[in-house]
Formats: sequence, structure tokens, C-alpha cells
Amino acid sequence: MKNYLYYLTTWIAATIVLSSCQPTDTENMKVREINSNWKYAQVNGDLSGEATVPGVIHTDLLNNKQIEDPFYRTNEKDQQWIDKEDWEYSTNFVLSAQDLKYDNMVLNFEGLDTYADVYLNGEKILEADNMFRRWEVDIKTLAKEGENELKIYFHSPIKKGLELLETADYAYPAINDQSENGGLGDKKVSIFTRKAGYHYGWDWGPRFVTSGIWKPVMLKFWNELRINNVFIKQPSVTKKLAKLEAVIELQLNEDTEVSVIVINKENNHILAEQKNVVSKDDNSISIPFEIQNPKLWWSNGLGDAHMYAFEVKVMKGNKELASSTVNSGLRSLKLIREKDEVGESFVFELNGVRVFAKGANYIPNDNFVTRVTKADYEKIIADAVNANMNMLRVWGGGIYENDYFYDLCDQNGIMVWQDFMFACSMYPGNDRMLASIKEEAKDNVIRLRNHPSIAVWCGNNEINAAWSYYSDGGWGWKETYTAEQREEIQKAYLDIFHDVLPEVVSNYTDGDDYWPSSPQAGFEPDKHAGYENTAGDMHYWGVWHGKHPFEDFDKYKARFMSEYGFQSFPDFETVKKYAIPEDFDIESEVMATHQRSGIGNLRIKEYMSWDYKVPEDFEHFLYMSQVLQARGVKMAIEAHRRAMPYCMGTLYWQINDCWPVASWSSTDYYHKWKALHYAAKRAYEPLMISSFLKNKELDLYVVSDLLEGFEGQLQIAVLDFEGKVVNEKSLDIIVGANTSTFVQSLDIKTLVGKASKSDVLVNVKLVKGQEALTTNNFYLVKPKEQTLPEVHLSTSLVEEDGKQILEISTDKLARDIYLNIPDQEVFFSDNYFDLLPGEKHQLAISGSGEFSLDKLQITHLQEVQR
Repeated sequence: MKNYLYYLTTWIAATIVLSSCQPTDTENMKVREINSNWKYAQVNGDLSGEATVPGVIHTDLLNNKQIEDPFYRTNEKDQQWIDKEDWEYSTNFVLSAQDLKYDNMVLNFEGLDTYADVYLNGEKILEADNMFRRWEVDIKTLAKEGENELKIYFHSPIKKGLELLETADYAYPAINDQSENGGLGDKKVSIFTRKAGYHYGWDWGPRFVTSGIWKPVMLKFWNELRINNVFIKQPSVTKKLAKLEAVIELQLNEDTEVSVIVINKENNHILAEQKNVVSKDDNSISIPFEIQNPKLWWSNGLGDAHMYAFEVKVMKGNKELASSTVNSGLRSLKLIREKDEVGESFVFELNGVRVFAKGANYIPNDNFVTRVTKADYEKIIADAVNANMNMLRVWGGGIYENDYFYDLCDQNGIMVWQDFMFACSMYPGNDRMLASIKEEAKDNVIRLRNHPSIAVWCGNNEINAAWSYYSDGGWGWKETYTAEQREEIQKAYLDIFHDVLPEVVSNYTDGDDYWPSSPQAGFEPDKHAGYENTAGDMHYWGVWHGKHPFEDFDKYKARFMSEYGFQSFPDFETVKKYAIPEDFDIESEVMATHQRSGIGNLRIKEYMSWDYKVPEDFEHFLYMSQVLQARGVKMAIEAHRRAMPYCMGTLYWQINDCWPVASWSSTDYYHKWKALHYAAKRAYEPLMISSFLKNKELDLYVVSDLLEGFEGQLQIAVLDFEGKVVNEKSLDIIVGANTSTFVQSLDIKTLVGKASKSDVLVNVKLVKGQEALTTNNFYLVKPKEQTLPEVHLSTSLVEEDGKQILEISTDKLARDIYLNIPDQEVFFSDNYFDLLPGEKHQLAISGSGEFSLDKLQITHLQEVQR
């Protein structure tokens, strides 16, 4: 779990760990980090202090106790002055006479946020204006022996944005830019600046518009040549043979002959060796090679996510001039869009297997991304893996993530839908902006293209649907512009998303798929997405924004559901970290500050009233919001999986938070699992039994991600809430491989007999031989219509293999049992679960502190719905 003391003690270590891997120092190459001894100062003010690099001004001010915790209570509103100030960062570094003997010397800035003038020894060497770009400057002629002064002047992104707005012919739509909260009225400036959109606010995030050195600064020296990058192309990969090509880009002083060796570091086997004459103008070398019977990279649930380490050495005679190691997995991963009898498929095919994508949308883990630690990344990917996910969508309003994030996705078989950083806004299309976007795209495509986890590059989030240029739909944006202005804005849209970005993907990958906008009903720009489309991907927000009932998840299906969701509040333990008892009312100022959806509270209450009794108690309301969210999204996941192979993906919004807030997330800012994450874990299991109430029948399905079919049996038991068997039957079935199998429609009246639908549940088990493979419970009326009994729960502690196990049982049906230890960080392997009469459930316990039954707090639906 995170806390701010933890941040202060781990920032420096974490950012070093998370920095990009660099070549090892050799006689020909040396790399030095310039990430220490930095200071910051307010240009037109009195604030100054020691700076942490990588970092941003907000975290430096916090670290030096010049502001209070930005996330606590309503502190956000008092810190909006920070983004309107200019800030200067400075440090000194020493160069020896030996350093100056190197032929080449460059300063490499992995990331500057955002408008930055860089000075070395008083000379301006760089004007940066894009948070997402890498910048490199030759300093050979300016560097001197002894102390060198490096200064970076960060212009206020707000003042720069206002300047650009004032010179623009018109403003642009940017609905999530919380300009009012930033003291700017209706002046939305985010679209003019190539910077993380969510910094300006979102309907789940605060407004903290940062400045700073957000990625490492490196000083690099080399003589004859260096390796700029290595790309392991994969023209053809099968189980029998991988045909590969190493493309090595060099930077060199003069024409020279070199030998290039490609080595498999797993066994130190030389895969290829080639002599080349390279020049300053023709500095790329391509070396084809093959691997027989390769170990393939598979997504989570289908096999091992095997990774190869390829080392490239550049030799001149017996002298090694440069080396670089690239990790990559061998796989064939394609987005298949084929015409069929109902429309066009949208499915990811991995190594010849059409994979149902199970996962979530992902946003940055913090509003201040430089304090996201290695442990944070490991936790979020472990949370995805442990919930049986195989895909995350890196959403376009955040950042191109840290290398370590993609490394973890590679290692754990998590496919990545990668948005470019554009979301819910229109953007200028002038020459300078297009050139900046092109370089941004090149930097990040080249940086990430070796990761086998990258499944698709997507141009933007929701812009095609919002602008809806070719139809009468959309979000009402285009209607506010003249015909001429519409044409200009549309041209910019086409230039960015149908020209610049796909061209970069085409030129700098080996055939990676590109999708212009999510959602979209086809590749061409006139294919605007809607709820009736039979091609492309869909963002279904009929539930939530449209106030559709949860049951409509079964009505509005998609070829690929890339967004949908429902809000909940964070757990009470999380709320206590940012609020005090006087704030414990969802309508209080503090709780409203941590609820950025204007309709959020009313929407949760209204949906809750449809299915449950709405509790008045604050803590119980938080609990019920999570139970409600889990119920809705579980229904959605099951509907999407039942629709296989018509639908081949479900990514709910969203897996994580960037601060403690009421949101659509399944794990909160402190990585605590909400009820939804436990529900998703069950709904994403490789084998799932699902049902749907249709008229007077219960339709039964078995869904399998397994690549082989099998014969099994469904054991169906109708039980009353005290455990009495009302009816039972079994069905012999054949479970299809990698598909959804409709089993049978069960007549409800025949199923329950004389019992009331309000007093029974249907328990269904899938059995193969003597082994129960999976189970699910189905209810025939809404929770508030059930006559739930009072229950007595029994708990005990046992030890297995040195680990504590909690055993819990009940005398009658207990619904949505939530286990918690107040003020203690404890994780239970299952939570928010139903327990049948006489059933004993065992839960593994992990976390900090010593677990005690005396401290165990149990909440369940019967208690809250009295």
C-alpha cells in the first residue's frame, strides 16, 4: 500500500530502477546519470529547495514541505497557483580531462515536462515543447574540464497554453479539461500542449498541471561509434521456425568496416555474424537469422510468455566497439478483421489462436507519475494476472508508459492495446504540431516496438465518435463551428490519425496493426461507432450515462467491447486516508472533491435503488456501491463471453486510479481490490458457467478459453436459502474449445416448482469425471426482492504450509460477504463472495501486521439491507 512517507523514502531509488536500460560502459562508450544534486527555484517568487530527478515541481514542493499533501481533503483547489508559475532547475556536473578526450559527448533528456529551455554553461542548447519526446543535444563544443552548469527553465504550461489559445482562430473542444477548477473560466488550453491530458483533470481525476524533469538525464560519451537502437523484426514466426531480422542503427564518426554478431544470451549461441561497411549516411545494418523450434510467447492462460535475450555486438577486429541487449518474445500477433455473415470480425490472433481478450483499461498510477515505483508497477500487473486478464488498454489521455510496465506485461503474458496520447478533444493541425506529433510517435514506437506484448497501436480515444464528422451523431462539438472551421478541424484530424500516426507505425514496425480511433465501426473515418454496429470496437455507456439497466449488457453486444463500466466509491479504509469523520457524507465538500463525475452520486443512488435498498449509513453506502458495481460489470463480462465468437474481447473501464476517488476502477489508488476485481477474477476464469433470464426461461451457457474441447456434466441444484434442495438435475454436455456453448433453456416454473423465486437460488457446477471444474450461482429476482434470512457465520484459523488460512462457514445463505481488518493492510484471496448453507470457504491471508480473528470485521448484504 502507498503512503506519503513511503513515497519520500523511495522516489530516488525507484526512479533509478525504472530508468531505461543503458549500454554497459566500455572503453569506447561511457554513460553517466545526471540525476543528483538538482535544485529548483520559483522564477518570480521565493520558493526553492532540493529537487528530486526524475520528479515534478509538485512533488518537490511537497518533499520540501512547501505544500501539503495534494490529495488530502480539498488541498487540490489551493494548489492551482503552481502551474501558473515558471520554475528553474539547476545542477552542476564535473568533467575530467579524460572525459573530454571522447570524440562524442551528448546530453540525453528522456523526458521534459513540458516547455523547457535548457542551458549549458550559460548557452541555450535546447527548446523543448513535448512531454512525450526524447531530446538529445551534442555538447562537445560547450563542455569544459571541471564544473559545468546545467539549467532548465520551465515555462508555465498554463501561460504557454493561454498564449497559443489567444493566437488561435478559435477554441477547440476539450470536455475533460477542468479549466474552471484551474481558475481559467472556460479557457481550455490542454489541446495546444503535447502533455498528458489527464493532468488538466478528468471525470475521475484532479487537476494538477505539472512541470519538471520527469525522466532521467543521461550524459553519454563514445568514440568511433555507438548503437542507437536494435530492432528484432519477426517476418515469420511459427512453432517450427522463426525467421527473424536484426536491424541495427549505428551512429559513427566516419566510414568503417565492422563485424556484427547476434547472440542468443540464453545459451550464448551465435545466431548470425555479418561484415558490413557502414557510413554516416548509410548507418543501418540488417542481419537475417533463424531459430528452429522456437519457444513462443503466449498470453496469460494460454502458455508460457517466453522471452529471448538477443545481444548484438559490433566488433572491429578483436575490439568490441559497442554492444546492446534486446529482450523480446517470438510470436505472431495480428488483429483479424474479416468480413462475415453479420459484419466484420475484430479479434486478436496469437500464434494462430484466436484469443478472447479479457482485461481492463489502464490509466497512469498517479497524477505525479514520477513517484510510481517498481513495486506499484509489479502490483498492478500482478493484479491483472491474478484476475485472469490477458490484455490491458493503455488509454490515450495518460502517458506512454515506463519501460518497466511493458517489461512486466511481456513477462506475464499481458497483451497491450496501446493508444497514442490523444483523448476526448480535437487538436490543431498546423505544421509545427504535426511535426511534433510525428517525432513523438517515432520516439515511442521505436522505444516500444520490441515488446511482444504490444498487440495494436490505436490513434486516439473516442474522438472519431465524439466529432462524428460524417453523421448527425456525436457529442455536439461540430455544431458549434462554421462550415469552414469544421473543414479545418477535420483536416487536422485526418492528418494526425489517418496520415502521420499510421505512417509512423508502418515505417518503424514490422507490420504492427493500427486502429485509427476507439471506438470505430470500421477503419475508414466515416465509420462512426454506435450501439448497433456489427464491426469494429464499441464503448458502451448506455449503462451509466444512458441509464440503461444492467440487463442491457446482453442486448448491446459488440465485436470487441473496449470500454464500459460503472462507478463505485473506494473502500472506507481508503476514504479514511484522505478524509476525516466530519467529511463522512457522500455529499460533503471533501467527498464531492473526490468524486469528479458530476452525475456520479445521483447515478449510483438511482441504480442502487433499482436492485437494492439504499442504506443511509455512510460506511454501508460505500460497501453497497462496490457490491452494485461488481454486479453490473459481472453481468457485462458474462454477456460478452457468452457472445463468443461474435464478440472477442471485453475491457472494462478501468483497473486502477491515479488518486483516491470515487471512480469506475476495480482496484483503488492504494491498489486495494474492490468488489469488482474479485468479481472480474471469477468472471475471467478459463471456464465459466453463465446464465441469462430470458422471458420465463433461464438460458445456460458454458464458456471455455481452453484450446481443447471435452465431455462433461452440468449438475444443477435449486436450493432454498436455508440449504434445502428444491430440485436438481444433471445434463451431459460437450464443452467446445475456445468458444461459448449454449446448453439449454430451463423453464423457471418447472425449475422452482412450488417454491417462490424470491426464496431460491440455482447452483450450477461443471464436472468432468469426479472433478468439479467451476461453479456459479444464479438468482431469479433482484436482490431487494429476495427474502434473505438472518445468518450466523463461523470463522476459524488454520495453518497450511506455514501460512494462515481463514475458514468461514454459514448456517444459511450469506450474500456478498466482505472481510476487513480496520486500519490494517490485509489481503484475502477471495472477498465479496456468496456462501451457501453448510459450505466451508477457505481464504489465504497476506499483508502487513499480524492477523487476529478478534479484529476481523465481517459485512454482508443481509446486515446492510435490513
